[in-house]
Amino acid sequence: MKRLFEQSAVVDRGLRGSAYVLAIGAAVSIVSILVVIVTSVILRKFFDTPLFFTEELVGLLMSASLFLALPMVTLNGDHIRVSLLVDFIRGRDESAFEILVSGAMLVGSIFAIWILLEAVPWLEFAFRHQIKTETARILLYPLMSVVPLSMTLCCSIYLARLLGFIRIKER
Repeated sequence: MKRLFEQSAVVDRGLRGSAYVLAIGAAVSIVSILVVIVTSVILRKFFDTPLFFTEELVGLLMSASLFLALPMVTLNGDHIRVSLLVDFIRGRDESAFEILVSGAMLVGSIFAIWILLEAVPWLEFAFRHQIKTETARILLYPLMSVVPLSMTLCCSIYLARLLGFIRIKER
């Protein structure tokens, strides 16, 4: 029993650390968006020459930040939820509530696996052909690699929670 608890603690620390690193990446992406937009506005205002790549880069960074933040949201259980149903069941039948939560974890795992299976071939294609954005010629595969990384970590978090290696406090 002690060994299982130690393994559980290692899994919990590993997943939390990984999610934290990706969350820092999300924060850096958001700050980068701010820097690019402010720079472009200043250049437009004072020199009448905005950065030509602002829209492409901001779109890519926004997508990256969303996927980089997703594992931390998953780990903390901060997803949008239908609280009316959750509160109704929680107050009446604790075993039904646990079944509902386990079902949600299973659906989340299936969704993460599905997105992962869809993203990997696109990433391989972009890498193999060195696909770049149209205007700024930014390589896409470095930013595209965020999706499989994020979905793998999210799936790991869901499965670790289903197996009891981590607990997420319910609200």
